[in-house]
Amino acid sequence: MKKKLVNAMEVARLAKVSQSTVSRVFTPGSNVSEKTKKKVLEVAKELGYRPNALARGLIMNKTNIIGLAMRDIENPFYHEVLGKFTKGLREKGYHVLFVYTENDEIQQEEITQFLEYNVEGVIVTDAYLSSKVVSQLHENNIPVVLFNRYSKDIPCYSISCDNYAAAQQIAKYLFEQGYRKMAYITGRVNTSTSQDRQRGFCDFLQEKGLAPIIEEGDYTYKRAYEATLRLLQQEERPDVIFGANDITAFGALDAVKAMKLSVPEDIAIVGFDNIKMASWPSYELTTWEQPVDEMIELTINTLLNEMKINTVEPVAKLVHGQLIERCTTKKQK
Repeated sequence: MKKKLVNAMEVARLAKVSQSTVSRVFTPGSNVSEKTKKKVLEVAKELGYRPNALARGLIMNKTNIIGLAMRDIENPFYHEVLGKFTKGLREKGYHVLFVYTENDEIQQEEITQFLEYNVEGVIVTDAYLSSKVVSQLHENNIPVVLFNRYSKDIPCYSISCDNYAAAQQIAKYLFEQGYRKMAYITGRVNTSTSQDRQRGFCDFLQEKGLAPIIEEGDYTYKRAYEATLRLLQQEERPDVIFGANDITAFGALDAVKAMKLSVPEDIAIVGFDNIKMASWPSYELTTWEQPVDEMIELTINTLLNEMKINTVEPVAKLVHGQLIERCTTKKQK
Protein backbone atom coordinates (compact mmCIF):
# COMPACT_ATOMS: atom_id res chain seq x y z
CA MET A 1 0.00 0.00 0.00
CA LYS A 2 1.35 3.37 -1.01
CA LYS A 3 2.27 5.63 1.90
CA LYS A 4 0.22 8.81 2.14
CA LEU A 5 2.22 11.97 1.45
CA VAL A 6 2.28 14.56 4.22
CA ASN A 7 1.74 18.16 3.13
CA ALA A 8 3.04 21.44 4.54
CA MET A 9 -0.35 22.31 6.00
CA GLU A 10 -0.22 19.30 8.35
CA VAL A 11 3.31 20.23 9.46
CA ALA A 12 2.21 23.82 10.06
CA ARG A 13 -0.81 22.72 12.11
CA LEU A 14 1.22 20.44 14.40
CA ALA A 15 4.12 22.91 14.72
CA LYS A 16 1.63 25.77 15.32
CA VAL A 17 3.11 27.99 12.61
CA SER A 18 1.88 29.27 9.28
CA GLN A 19 2.24 27.27 6.06
CA SER A 20 4.49 29.98 4.62
CA THR A 21 6.81 29.58 7.65
CA VAL A 22 7.16 25.87 6.85
CA SER A 23 8.06 26.82 3.26
CA ARG A 24 10.66 29.32 4.47
CA VAL A 25 12.28 26.73 6.74
CA PHE A 26 12.96 24.55 3.69
CA THR A 27 14.08 27.45 1.48
CA PRO A 28 17.87 28.11 1.63
CA GLY A 29 18.72 31.59 2.84
CA SER A 30 15.25 32.41 4.21
CA ASN A 31 14.97 34.39 7.45
CA VAL A 32 13.59 32.07 10.14
CA SER A 33 14.52 32.01 13.84
CA GLU A 34 16.54 29.02 15.03
CA LYS A 35 13.85 28.13 17.55
CA THR A 36 11.09 28.04 14.91
CA LYS A 37 13.32 26.23 12.43
CA LYS A 38 14.17 23.52 14.98
CA LYS A 39 10.51 23.02 15.89
CA VAL A 40 9.39 22.74 12.25
CA LEU A 41 12.19 20.32 11.34
CA GLU A 42 11.35 18.08 14.33
CA VAL A 43 7.69 17.92 13.31
CA ALA A 44 8.60 17.33 9.67
CA LYS A 45 10.85 14.43 10.66
CA GLU A 46 8.16 12.97 12.92
CA LEU A 47 5.56 13.10 10.13
CA GLY A 48 7.96 12.06 7.37
CA TYR A 49 7.37 15.30 5.47
CA ARG A 50 9.35 16.08 2.34
CA PRO A 51 8.90 19.51 0.74
CA ASN A 52 7.57 19.78 -2.80
CA ALA A 53 10.03 22.11 -4.51
CA LEU A 54 7.64 23.16 -7.28
CA ALA A 55 4.74 23.83 -4.92
CA ARG A 56 7.01 25.81 -2.59
CA GLY A 57 8.21 27.79 -5.57
CA LEU A 58 4.66 28.81 -6.42
CA ILE A 59 4.00 29.93 -2.85
CA MET A 60 7.27 31.82 -2.44
CA ASN A 61 7.49 32.93 -6.09
CA LYS A 62 11.04 31.54 -6.02
CA THR A 63 11.77 28.09 -7.44
CA ASN A 64 15.54 27.95 -6.86
CA ILE A 65 15.83 26.19 -10.24
CA ILE A 66 18.51 27.04 -12.81
CA GLY A 67 18.13 25.85 -16.40
CA LEU A 68 21.19 24.30 -18.06
CA ALA A 69 21.18 23.69 -21.82
CA MET A 70 23.82 21.44 -23.40
CA ARG A 71 24.30 19.79 -26.77
CA ASP A 72 27.49 17.73 -26.80
CA ILE A 73 26.88 15.40 -23.85
CA GLU A 74 29.16 12.74 -25.37
CA ASN A 75 32.19 15.01 -25.06
CA PRO A 76 33.94 14.16 -21.75
CA PHE A 77 34.69 17.87 -21.30
CA TYR A 78 30.98 18.76 -21.08
CA HIS A 79 30.15 15.62 -19.11
CA GLU A 80 32.58 16.86 -16.46
CA VAL A 81 31.21 20.40 -16.74
CA LEU A 82 27.64 19.18 -16.11
CA GLY A 83 28.70 17.47 -12.88
CA LYS A 84 30.61 20.52 -11.67
CA PHE A 85 27.73 22.89 -12.44
CA THR A 86 25.25 20.63 -10.63
CA LYS A 87 27.50 20.45 -7.56
CA GLY A 88 28.32 24.17 -7.59
CA LEU A 89 24.69 25.25 -7.90
CA ARG A 90 23.58 22.77 -5.23
CA GLU A 91 26.07 24.32 -2.82
CA LYS A 92 24.40 27.68 -3.51
CA GLY A 93 20.96 26.20 -2.77
CA TYR A 94 19.79 25.71 -6.36
CA HIS A 95 18.50 22.74 -8.36
CA VAL A 96 19.38 22.14 -12.03
CA LEU A 97 16.83 21.60 -14.79
CA PHE A 98 18.96 19.98 -17.49
CA VAL A 99 17.85 20.24 -21.10
CA TYR A 100 19.65 18.27 -23.79
CA THR A 101 19.27 19.83 -27.22
CA GLU A 102 19.80 17.58 -30.23
CA ASN A 103 20.10 20.53 -32.60
CA ASP A 104 22.82 23.14 -32.96
CA GLU A 105 20.26 25.79 -32.01
CA ILE A 106 18.04 25.61 -28.93
CA GLN A 107 14.45 24.98 -30.01
CA GLN A 108 11.25 26.65 -28.81
CA GLU A 109 9.97 23.53 -27.03
CA GLU A 110 13.19 23.42 -25.00
CA ILE A 111 12.79 27.05 -23.95
CA THR A 112 9.17 26.28 -23.06
CA GLN A 113 10.43 23.78 -20.45
CA PHE A 114 12.41 26.55 -18.77
CA LEU A 115 9.35 28.81 -18.75
CA GLU A 116 6.99 26.09 -17.49
CA TYR A 117 9.25 25.28 -14.54
CA ASN A 118 9.75 28.98 -13.85
CA VAL A 119 13.55 28.76 -13.79
CA GLU A 120 15.29 31.76 -12.26
CA GLY A 121 18.21 31.79 -14.70
CA VAL A 122 19.68 29.86 -17.63
CA ILE A 123 23.22 28.69 -18.43
CA VAL A 124 23.94 27.68 -22.02
CA THR A 125 27.10 25.74 -22.86
CA ASP A 126 27.70 24.63 -26.45
CA ALA A 127 24.25 25.10 -27.99
CA TYR A 128 23.46 28.11 -30.18
CA LEU A 129 21.06 30.64 -28.72
CA SER A 130 19.30 33.12 -31.00
CA SER A 131 18.66 36.74 -30.02
CA LYS A 132 14.92 36.00 -30.32
CA VAL A 133 15.14 33.28 -27.66
CA VAL A 134 17.24 35.49 -25.37
CA SER A 135 14.64 38.26 -25.71
CA GLN A 136 11.89 35.78 -24.82
CA LEU A 137 13.72 34.72 -21.67
CA HIS A 138 14.50 38.34 -20.72
CA GLU A 139 10.81 39.24 -21.15
CA ASN A 140 10.14 36.66 -18.44
CA ASN A 141 12.91 38.14 -16.23
CA ILE A 142 15.17 35.13 -16.80
CA PRO A 143 18.83 36.13 -17.25
CA VAL A 144 21.13 34.04 -19.47
CA VAL A 145 24.88 33.39 -19.22
CA LEU A 146 26.89 31.62 -21.93
CA PHE A 147 29.60 29.19 -20.83
CA ASN A 148 32.74 28.45 -22.88
CA ARG A 149 31.56 30.56 -25.79
CA TYR A 150 30.33 34.04 -26.59
CA SER A 151 28.22 35.78 -29.19
CA LYS A 152 28.39 39.37 -30.36
CA ASP A 153 24.78 39.14 -31.53
CA ILE A 154 22.99 38.43 -28.25
CA PRO A 155 22.81 40.64 -25.13
CA CYS A 156 23.97 38.40 -22.30
CA TYR A 157 27.06 37.70 -20.24
CA SER A 158 29.52 35.05 -21.40
CA ILE A 159 32.40 33.30 -19.66
CA SER A 160 35.06 31.57 -21.71
CA CYS A 161 38.74 30.78 -21.98
CA ASP A 162 40.78 33.29 -23.98
CA ASN A 163 40.92 30.88 -26.90
CA TYR A 164 42.64 33.32 -29.24
CA ALA A 165 45.54 33.97 -26.85
CA ALA A 166 45.76 30.26 -25.95
CA ALA A 167 46.08 29.23 -29.60
CA GLN A 168 48.74 31.87 -30.13
CA GLN A 169 50.70 30.42 -27.20
CA ILE A 170 50.36 26.93 -28.66
CA ALA A 171 51.65 28.14 -32.03
CA LYS A 172 54.53 29.95 -30.32
CA TYR A 173 55.44 26.84 -28.33
CA LEU A 174 55.43 24.63 -31.44
CA PHE A 175 57.43 27.17 -33.45
CA GLU A 176 60.04 27.40 -30.71
CA GLN A 177 60.27 23.59 -30.65
CA GLY A 178 61.23 23.69 -34.32
CA TYR A 179 57.99 22.59 -35.97
CA ARG A 180 57.26 24.32 -39.29
CA LYS A 181 54.74 22.23 -41.24
CA MET A 182 51.68 22.60 -39.04
CA ALA A 183 48.03 21.58 -39.44
CA TYR A 184 44.89 22.54 -37.55
CA ILE A 185 41.76 20.35 -37.36
CA THR A 186 38.86 22.65 -36.53
CA GLY A 187 35.89 22.17 -34.27
CA ARG A 188 32.39 23.11 -35.42
CA VAL A 189 33.02 26.08 -37.66
CA ASN A 190 30.05 28.12 -36.37
CA THR A 191 31.37 28.24 -32.79
CA SER A 192 33.36 31.12 -31.31
CA THR A 193 35.71 28.67 -29.57
CA SER A 194 36.90 26.96 -32.75
CA GLN A 195 37.00 30.23 -34.70
CA ASP A 196 39.16 31.94 -32.08
CA ARG A 197 41.51 28.97 -31.78
CA GLN A 198 41.98 28.87 -35.54
CA ARG A 199 42.44 32.63 -35.79
CA GLY A 200 44.99 32.77 -32.94
CA PHE A 201 46.96 29.83 -34.35
CA CYS A 202 47.02 31.21 -37.89
CA ASP A 203 47.77 34.81 -36.89
CA PHE A 204 50.92 33.84 -34.99
CA LEU A 205 52.18 31.60 -37.79
CA GLN A 206 51.41 34.23 -40.41
CA GLU A 207 53.73 36.64 -38.57
CA LYS A 208 56.44 33.98 -38.98
CA GLY A 209 55.73 33.58 -42.69
CA LEU A 210 53.98 30.21 -42.23
CA ALA A 211 50.52 29.04 -43.26
CA PRO A 212 49.05 25.98 -41.53
CA ILE A 213 46.98 23.37 -43.36
CA ILE A 214 43.34 23.58 -42.25
CA GLU A 215 41.12 20.51 -42.09
CA GLU A 216 37.50 20.88 -41.04
CA GLY A 217 36.35 18.83 -38.05
CA ASP A 218 33.45 18.99 -35.60
CA TYR A 219 35.08 18.21 -32.24
CA THR A 220 34.44 14.48 -32.80
CA TYR A 221 36.85 11.54 -32.84
CA LYS A 222 35.55 10.16 -36.17
CA ARG A 223 35.93 13.40 -38.15
CA ALA A 224 39.39 13.98 -36.69
CA TYR A 225 40.50 10.44 -37.54
CA GLU A 226 39.37 10.86 -41.15
CA ALA A 227 40.91 14.35 -41.43
CA THR A 228 44.25 13.04 -40.14
CA LEU A 229 44.31 10.23 -42.71
CA ARG A 230 43.90 12.87 -45.43
CA LEU A 231 46.72 14.94 -43.96
CA LEU A 232 49.03 11.93 -43.83
CA GLN A 233 48.36 11.12 -47.48
CA GLN A 234 49.57 14.52 -48.66
CA GLU A 235 52.88 14.71 -50.50
CA GLU A 236 54.28 16.88 -47.71
CA ARG A 237 52.63 15.71 -44.56
CA PRO A 238 52.63 18.03 -41.52
CA ASP A 239 55.08 17.51 -38.69
CA VAL A 240 52.49 18.54 -36.07
CA ILE A 241 48.70 18.56 -35.79
CA PHE A 242 46.81 20.88 -33.47
CA GLY A 243 43.31 19.59 -32.68
CA ALA A 244 40.51 21.98 -31.68
CA ASN A 245 39.86 19.85 -28.59
CA ASP A 246 41.30 16.76 -26.91
CA ILE A 247 38.82 14.38 -28.58
CA THR A 248 40.02 15.71 -31.94
CA ALA A 249 43.62 15.13 -30.84
CA PHE A 250 42.79 11.55 -29.80
CA GLY A 251 41.34 10.86 -33.24
CA ALA A 252 44.50 12.26 -34.81
CA LEU A 253 46.74 10.19 -32.53
CA ASP A 254 45.00 6.93 -33.35
CA ALA A 255 45.02 7.67 -37.09
CA VAL A 256 48.79 8.29 -36.94
CA LYS A 257 49.31 4.99 -35.10
CA ALA A 258 47.07 3.16 -37.62
CA MET A 259 49.43 4.37 -40.36
CA LYS A 260 52.34 2.79 -38.44
CA LEU A 261 53.87 6.18 -37.66
CA SER A 262 55.29 7.25 -34.30
CA VAL A 263 54.24 10.13 -32.06
CA PRO A 264 56.06 12.43 -31.60
CA GLU A 265 59.02 11.15 -33.68
CA ASP A 266 57.20 11.21 -37.03
CA ILE A 267 54.45 13.68 -36.17
CA ALA A 268 53.48 15.59 -33.02
CA ILE A 269 49.95 16.11 -31.68
CA VAL A 270 48.50 18.89 -29.49
CA GLY A 271 44.98 19.10 -28.07
CA PHE A 272 42.87 21.59 -26.13
CA ASP A 273 40.93 21.24 -22.81
CA ASN A 274 43.08 18.82 -20.78
CA ILE A 275 40.24 16.41 -20.02
CA LYS A 276 41.09 13.52 -17.68
CA MET A 277 41.76 11.10 -20.56
CA ALA A 278 44.56 13.37 -21.82
CA SER A 279 46.83 12.16 -19.01
CA TRP A 280 46.10 8.47 -19.59
CA PRO A 281 49.24 6.44 -20.45
CA SER A 282 47.83 5.50 -23.86
CA TYR A 283 47.65 9.19 -24.82
CA GLU A 284 49.90 11.37 -22.60
CA LEU A 285 48.68 14.31 -24.66
CA THR A 286 50.25 17.74 -24.79
CA THR A 287 47.29 20.09 -24.48
CA TRP A 288 45.98 23.43 -23.28
CA GLU A 289 44.29 23.31 -19.89
CA GLN A 290 41.17 25.39 -19.50
CA PRO A 291 40.64 26.60 -15.90
CA VAL A 292 37.25 24.85 -15.73
CA ASP A 293 36.66 25.30 -11.99
CA GLU A 294 37.35 29.03 -12.23
CA MET A 295 35.11 29.35 -15.30
CA ILE A 296 32.23 27.51 -13.64
CA GLU A 297 32.48 29.51 -10.42
CA LEU A 298 32.57 32.75 -12.40
CA THR A 299 29.57 31.64 -14.49
CA ILE A 300 27.49 30.75 -11.43
CA ASN A 301 28.35 33.95 -9.57
CA THR A 302 27.67 36.06 -12.67
CA LEU A 303 24.26 34.45 -13.17
CA LEU A 304 23.25 34.80 -9.51
CA ASN A 305 24.28 38.45 -9.62
CA GLU A 306 22.25 38.98 -12.79
CA MET A 307 19.24 37.44 -11.06
CA LYS A 308 19.48 40.26 -8.51
CA ILE A 309 20.63 43.15 -10.66
CA ASN A 310 19.78 43.32 -14.35
CA THR A 311 22.93 44.67 -16.06
CA VAL A 312 22.37 47.16 -18.86
CA GLU A 313 25.39 46.13 -20.92
CA PRO A 314 26.54 42.53 -20.35
CA VAL A 315 30.14 41.75 -21.20
CA ALA A 316 32.25 38.80 -22.34
CA LYS A 317 34.64 37.69 -19.59
CA LEU A 318 37.80 35.84 -20.61
CA VAL A 319 40.00 33.69 -18.38
CA HIS A 320 43.44 32.26 -19.10
CA GLY A 321 44.72 28.71 -19.02
CA GLN A 322 48.10 27.02 -19.34
CA LEU A 323 49.99 24.65 -21.63
CA ILE A 324 50.41 21.11 -20.29
CA GLU A 325 53.42 19.51 -21.97
CA ARG A 326 53.38 15.72 -22.21
CA CYS A 327 54.70 13.03 -24.54
CA THR A 328 52.99 13.87 -27.85
CA THR A 329 55.45 16.69 -28.56
CA LYS A 330 59.20 16.81 -28.22
CA LYS A 331 61.97 19.35 -28.51
CA GLN A 332 63.46 19.26 -31.96
CA LYS A 333 67.21 18.85 -32.45
